[in-house]
Amino acid sequence: MTQYPVNLAVQGRPCLIVGGGPVARRKAEGLLACGAAVTVVAPDVDAELAALPVTVERRPYRAGDASRYRLVIAATDDGTANAAVAADAEAAGVWVNAADDIERSSFTLPSVGRRGPIVVAVSTGGQSPAFAAWLRRRIEAELGGEYEVLLRLLSEARDTIRAAGRSTEGVDWLSVLDSNMLELIRAGDIGKARERLEACLSSS
Repeated sequence: MTQYPVNLAVQGRPCLIVGGGPVARRKAEGLLACGAAVTVVAPDVDAELAALPVTVERRPYRAGDASRYRLVIAATDDGTANAAVAADAEAAGVWVNAADDIERSSFTLPSVGRRGPIVVAVSTGGQSPAFAAWLRRRIEAELGGEYEVLLRLLSEARDTIRAAGRSTEGVDWLSVLDSNMLELIRAGDIGKARERLEACLSSS
């Protein structure tokens, strides 16, 4: 199954996690890191999960619960229960991920690494989460602080172009990125990198 990769904006949006164990806690932490309003539903919720800034409802999942949320994750240790939650969410038109059950999931969760605003997400379409995590770590190891500086310079340049009433779409950003700016930043010469950026933009 070919999947369409997206980055969801969940800030302030209601998200449901069904399950109260370690897997549910990891899913909750990921959503909370992005500002989601997380509710956890499970008869038993472990202390670490309950200590997070989530709303806890200690009870079994009830049919229809999913319809109140934008996104649902079924993370119990019971495959039958997860399947029931997934079916209920799908019937309500709500995006759902059933832990370790790609066939019943309308989305899968990539292995994610972050460096400031830079997000690296690696997915295998649910075939091997371990491989996704392994590959993500290899890519993440390459992302030093110089990438954040490069991103900041590019963002500032885009803001300047927009402030002048021009579109950023016609700029050959790939040529800018291939202009040795990253190496200059690594060498600690941010001023020279900014000059290189300005020279590339003036000629585009």
